[in-house]
Amino acid sequence: MARMHLSDFNAADDAEAVAVARVWADVPGWVDAVVAGRPYASVDALAAYAGDLAAAWSPADLEAALHAHPRIGAKVSGDGAEAAASRREQGSMTSAADDDVAAIAAGNAAYEERFGRVFLIRAAGRTPSEMRAELERRLGNDPDAETIEATRQLAEIALLRLRTTFADDAPTEPEDAE
Repeated sequence: MARMHLSDFNAADDAEAVAVARVWADVPGWVDAVVAGRPYASVDALAAYAGDLAAAWSPADLEAALHAHPRIGAKVSGDGAEAAASRREQGSMTSAADDDVAAIAAGNAAYEERFGRVFLIRAAGRTPSEMRAELERRLGNDPDAETIEATRQLAEIALLRLRTTFADDAPTEPEDAE
């Protein structure tokens, strides 16, 4: 995902801004609302608004966004921004122990059998063994609880991707006056 400055997002035409926001989470109503909310005074203001909107996501919104999320541990195909983000977020899987890889693959299959969708977790910042433990724990959830948890994970992914897009806009320390 290309980095940009918030001022560029604020000034972008709607189609370009939609393309950027869709990488964060491909939830059409959410994307439209985030784009319509421009201009944002800060990345924090954008993230707060996007997070508030994400808190209202429905099971249908979750399902709409899942097409852009590959299985944990699966080879990510494609060369678009969503694929690049998934590859970066799942980077820890490239050095995963064989037993974690096998357990995650088996867990993915069991999860899809139980819940009818791909297992979704914010992979960034998690080790393969942590993702494995979460997958095993979440297999014990009832369907309603798991839908809520998966939707929260989608929101975490969206906000992480949003902040990564604007990483260059992070506040800087003022220089000492001499």
